[in-house]
Amino acid sequence: MSRHRIVRNMNIQDELDADAGDFGEEELTPEQEEQMAYGLEQVRHIIGSERESGLDDETIKNALWDQYFDVERTVQLLLEEQERRRIAQERKAAKQQEKAEKLAQHKKVAETASRAASPSAKGANKSGARGITSTKVTAAPTLIRNVVDQRELDMSGLNLNDDGPAVDEEPPKMTMAREKLLEEARKAIEASESRKRGVSLVVIGHVDAGKSTLMGRLLYELGRIDEKRRIANERGSNKIGKGSFSWAWELDGTQEERERGITMDIAQQSLSTPHRQITILDAPGHKDFIPNMISGASQADCALLVVDASTGEFEAGFERGGQTREHLLLVRSLGVSQVIIAINKLDMVQWEQSRYDEILGQIQLFLLQSGFQQSKTSFVPVGAMSGVNLVNRRGPDAAALSRWYSGPTLVDLLDMLKPPSRNITAPLRFPISNVFKGQRSAYALQGRICGGIVQVGERLRILPGDESALVKYIEHEEENVEWATDGSNVTLYLTGVDPVHLNVGSVLCPPSDVVPLATVFTARVLIFDVSVPITAGASVELFHQAHDVPASISKLLATLDRANGAVIRKNPRVLTKGASAEVHITLRSSAYSGPNARPRPIPLETFAVNKEMGRVLIRREGETIAAGVVLEIVS
Repeated sequence: MSRHRIVRNMNIQDELDADAGDFGEEELTPEQEEQMAYGLEQVRHIIGSERESGLDDETIKNALWDQYFDVERTVQLLLEEQERRRIAQERKAAKQQEKAEKLAQHKKVAETASRAASPSAKGANKSGARGITSTKVTAAPTLIRNVVDQRELDMSGLNLNDDGPAVDEEPPKMTMAREKLLEEARKAIEASESRKRGVSLVVIGHVDAGKSTLMGRLLYELGRIDEKRRIANERGSNKIGKGSFSWAWELDGTQEERERGITMDIAQQSLSTPHRQITILDAPGHKDFIPNMISGASQADCALLVVDASTGEFEAGFERGGQTREHLLLVRSLGVSQVIIAINKLDMVQWEQSRYDEILGQIQLFLLQSGFQQSKTSFVPVGAMSGVNLVNRRGPDAAALSRWYSGPTLVDLLDMLKPPSRNITAPLRFPISNVFKGQRSAYALQGRICGGIVQVGERLRILPGDESALVKYIEHEEENVEWATDGSNVTLYLTGVDPVHLNVGSVLCPPSDVVPLATVFTARVLIFDVSVPITAGASVELFHQAHDVPASISKLLATLDRANGAVIRKNPRVLTKGASAEVHITLRSSAYSGPNARPRPIPLETFAVNKEMGRVLIRREGETIAAGVVLEIVS
């Protein structure tokens, strides 16, 4: 599983020494002592013993105390310190070796000069006076050079020189010209028609519908989770009194997610069916984490909606304010047209067909109203905890379902998902959805390629900003590849760039064809079920790819006919539920930027140029109020 957080550049000793006090100076409560012991055990399990990690218990306890017993942050801090120590040792060894080589060279030069100055040396002048003059001329530059080199050695010994690596790795080089690369990509895409084709799937639904549990159990049934890991997850969840979440632990990997029992960030996994290689993006269902859900949905081709069939639970998620309804609107607004609806927890209502039919009828009507085509939607009854109808319907738990259902399993439906067409000839667009410190001295960026193709050794521009970086490695489906194309969820490892310029929401593109930057643009939007009409000047939150920025609907240009786009009324006063309109959207500076600060532009394109880069979502006060497409970039 690929699940990362941003690793900040901090020195552990600086962080621990910044506070005058030490945890040992304060009396720990019994609860804190228990947290400390548990945290120490978890950290040791990850980083290894003191001999393996080079970190003693006191250092770990200080870090745990400083991070309020947050195991994940503590581990990140300690791993960064390990990496810093390793780099420092390598630099020290390299400098010592360089010093030894210089001393050996100086010794050799001195010996050569001494032999040249000796009267017995071959070719020495027979005139003593001329020989002395020759010796002075030869030895003087050597003496000056020795003084300079000794000064450099002293500077090096005091670590006053540039502390960069003594020896840099040779930068990667592109192996193919663009035309040849495009030809190779076309061949690979054509060949994939007869093999497994890749598709990305976002898992959505109301909180506690069983999304992570369903995916954890499915991964186990398909052999992606071995028995040892399953038992470890089961024991760990039972230990903290959350045994029913054991399957979800495979995707809910952070300490906070496991303790709270909810998904908070996007978890990425992959699974394989007979005809599809599927990248899974498990999205949070709680309304507080909608921005993370949007970030995951913007990287997906298809969606799997998980619905809780328990009495009252489906209604809570489907009524106004529930995430079942909002998630469907969001994924449709982000261009997802294929959706599978898994009706889960039917075992809680004794596998009643009437309950399944009731839920199916309500969702089918809403899907039709939201713009989903009936041919691209499918329904399947499942039992995530017991694994019923995920891969097969064998076993006693499936007997009640088999009496009235004989359709496909969940895996059967996943295997029939249709990957959309890929645009590999377009300019590269790679919105960054996650940044973390990778291994092999490179910084890692996760995201989905929204057009074009990228290869190892290629230099890319980072926007906004004026920086560029070199692609050192490309990782796709946990394998290193030489290139990747449009629609691929990949991790790019970059070199030659300061990590301060790598931000979530930034876009990588070719230096010769950069993505436009905008602070004001025109968009065509569709207004959802809003309780308060939208007026000119309304403050909103704008979502574009992984960006979440303050903005305002600065001008209402016209209301449009939803069927043909014809102008109904120019300069309307308000926009109400169901209206289609053309508006001006202006970015605002954040509240912390000061009254005279200018808003930071975001990289986007018109919908006509790039569909994925041209979609936006608009939210207000925790509610999604509109979605639309970019028509024109004003400034």
